[in-house]
Amino acid sequence: MPKFTLNVNGQARTVDVPADTPLLWVLRDNLELVGTKYGCGIGQCGACTVHLNGTPVRSCQFPVSTVVGMQITTIEGLAPDGAHPLQKAWIEHDVPQCGYCQSGQIMTAAALLKNTPHPTDEEIDGAMAGNLCRCGTYLRIRAAIKDAAEIGAAK
Repeated sequence: MPKFTLNVNGQARTVDVPADTPLLWVLRDNLELVGTKYGCGIGQCGACTVHLNGTPVRSCQFPVSTVVGMQITTIEGLAPDGAHPLQKAWIEHDVPQCGYCQSGQIMTAAALLKNTPHPTDEEIDGAMAGNLCRCGTYLRIRAAIKDAAEIGAAK
């Protein structure tokens, strides 16, 4: 079996898995980073969103062999101490109900705020459109993103 060395949350991590193993399962099963969730397995729900070189992607769609040399950031690496403006705003707005989709939602929102520090409602809705929330907390998600943008601007 081939070995792959990945840069995950700023650390080199080596895994022994088949080349076609989805990044999602490497993160969860081999590296025990279980914040990234399995939702649909076809890249449609957003629960498995992580960053590859700062871009939000569906980790269920990327074989491990294709991410070697890239910077992989999971929800655990966003701000381990919970100090990211989005994490604070998520708590302030009581965004999660079941919580299952939240890591994917936050990772998508983090990329949005990095590229668009003060997004409009339309920009938020457009960026978040691919992330499904079965509990329907979309209005709280939008409000939390707007507040996180303000918190981020104050830094």
